[in-house]
Amino acid sequence: MLKFGEWVVKHKLLILILGLAMVVPAAIGYLNTRVNYDILSYLPKDLETMQGQDILKDEFGKGGFSFVVVEGMPDKDVAKVREDLEQVDGVAEVLWYDSLADITIPKEVLPKKVYDFFNAGDTTLMVVFFEDTTSADSTMNAIDEMRKITSKQCFISGMSGITTDMKHLSDSETPMYAIVAVLLTSIVLAITMDSFLIPVFFMIGIGLAIVWNLGTNFFFGEISFLTQALCLVLQLGVTMDYSIFLWHSYKEMQRSYTDRNEAMAHAIASTVTSVVSSSFTTIAGFLAMCFMSFTLGLDLGIVMAKGVVFGVIACVTVLPSMILIFEKAILKTSHRAFLPEFKKIPAFITKHFVLFLTVGLVLLFPAVYGNGHYDVYYNLDSTLPRTLDSVVANDKLSEEYNMNSTHMLLVNSSLDAKACSKMLHEMKQVEGVSFTLSLNSIVGERVPEEVIPKRMTDALRSGDYQLMMIGSEYKVASDEVNDQVTALNEIVKRYDPNGLLIGEAPATKDLIQITAHDFKVVSVLSMAVIFAIILITFRSITLPVILVAVIELAIMINLGLSFYIGDSLPFIASVVIGTIQLGATVDYAILMTTRYKAERSSGKDKHESIGIALATSMSSVIVSALGFFAATIGVAFVSKIGMISSLCMLLSRGAIISMVVVLPVLPSMFLLLDPIICKTSAGFLPKDQTKNNNSQLTPAMQH
Repeated sequence: MLKFGEWVVKHKLLILILGLAMVVPAAIGYLNTRVNYDILSYLPKDLETMQGQDILKDEFGKGGFSFVVVEGMPDKDVAKVREDLEQVDGVAEVLWYDSLADITIPKEVLPKKVYDFFNAGDTTLMVVFFEDTTSADSTMNAIDEMRKITSKQCFISGMSGITTDMKHLSDSETPMYAIVAVLLTSIVLAITMDSFLIPVFFMIGIGLAIVWNLGTNFFFGEISFLTQALCLVLQLGVTMDYSIFLWHSYKEMQRSYTDRNEAMAHAIASTVTSVVSSSFTTIAGFLAMCFMSFTLGLDLGIVMAKGVVFGVIACVTVLPSMILIFEKAILKTSHRAFLPEFKKIPAFITKHFVLFLTVGLVLLFPAVYGNGHYDVYYNLDSTLPRTLDSVVANDKLSEEYNMNSTHMLLVNSSLDAKACSKMLHEMKQVEGVSFTLSLNSIVGERVPEEVIPKRMTDALRSGDYQLMMIGSEYKVASDEVNDQVTALNEIVKRYDPNGLLIGEAPATKDLIQITAHDFKVVSVLSMAVIFAIILITFRSITLPVILVAVIELAIMINLGLSFYIGDSLPFIASVVIGTIQLGATVDYAILMTTRYKAERSSGKDKHESIGIALATSMSSVIVSALGFFAATIGVAFVSKIGMISSLCMLLSRGAIISMVVVLPVLPSMFLLLDPIICKTSAGFLPKDQTKNNNSQLTPAMQH
């Protein structure tokens, strides 16, 4: 590693130029990486709901759909709007009552079922089918174009509208995330470090790593909007420690080496050894998410694990190059450290360790209860601003037509009209179903298909399947709609074993079931992997249990707190916090444990060793936690997207909670369990003392 450090120092200018030059291809890659705004598209492709979406697209040439509520408009104007909407690129079909009958025929003479479907009060309803899926680029472009065509009297509802608004909101907010995160983090670093300028170079180094990471996402084809939004703040938060370590190591090496290049070479060597080991736990936490069958975990896990690797590379190449090149400017902005030395607090904690253990134990019980009872939401539009066009449209659809969600039903086209009518009649009796609509239910089962307008038959029958629609009074992701979906599936399977119920509500029900299992797997896996890393690092059986237990307590307090303050969390919160908070903040515990081991092995007793470990690591832990907090808290307040805001709030809160738990509870556990730790861990006692201890054991005990 020293040779590597010497190479970096020797080629510092070249490295800086190359690092900056890599921004160009990375920026091109970033701009050409598609962003996916549809969370449901990450469900396994073998689910019936996902297979049904493919059939709908292949057989009918349709993907997503939207209801357009038209308010207070004459029929002839509505007909003109319908014609204009059908000309929009990406729109496959628009159904209105003139799809059944000539516009000159009064709507009142239509069958009551048809009239009630298309009309309510002074509003009328159109169904717009898109050529591609809900979140396809062509669909979102079509929504934008439709909004230009329609007046303020038209409201475009549905998941496609929500996805389009989510895209615009996310795209407009993402630059603000970067500005707020960098600004707040720089302020924290300027206060806690010994130079006002060094945070600028930290931000440049980490910023380059973030750009490289985002640029290489091009090779995946696309990433989720959630990954893109969180990537910046998470990579900044979890890799900032590496820059801090390099700077402190460089300052320390300058005491031993007068030549600044030589000091930096040794600092790089020291940093590589420490930072690579430290990054393993963070990378492990992210990679654990890749084992979810809900592939959003794979998306976020791979991108963030890659981001940590880029963060390490930038820290040991670009950052030391910048420090050496601009060292004079850095020195001119030097100042004394504003953080206190924390001399009295470590002594107080070690003296009253029983008190802190008791507090930790007492907090465990409400934390466990709260962790198991906080409210979770799966419906993304529930936390979006109520003024968004799509949210206003959905509210209008709910108020005027009593529709909060719409299911689509695909059954065999050979299923006769009588059986279809009987099946839909049964479905209409299911609690919360507001309407059922099919080709036969519109015109009657006795009407020959030859006399039905071709527009209507083409829209609702194609090849091997016929398409039906079922309206629901219940909101997506509610217990009521999930029970309704179960009941509807039971009915359709009796008439057509291969029938498929699809749509946002059935897909969200699958999401709830799959993620419940996924999150348990990921939680156990992340703990197991980090447990193994700590076991190998310290060659100890007990330390992995102690360190993971302390961070898990902090995680449960963090999530449990949401229950007590009445916060509703996004469904992915538990896995994001469970893996990221564990992987990122367990480093606090590892730092203290490393120093505890060094002091204990040098011959000091447990009180002195643990006191020194706490005193020397306290400042680093506080700076690290405050940096992570600063990187995420601003986004939590700036973002109008509930999922992003909520996750960032949890992450920022988690960093502080981990700090508050680790600093008093971990050394207290060390004091309590020191004899067991020393006996079950390698290198905690001087060699001569280890021999003496072993000589006092009987042969059986030694075995």
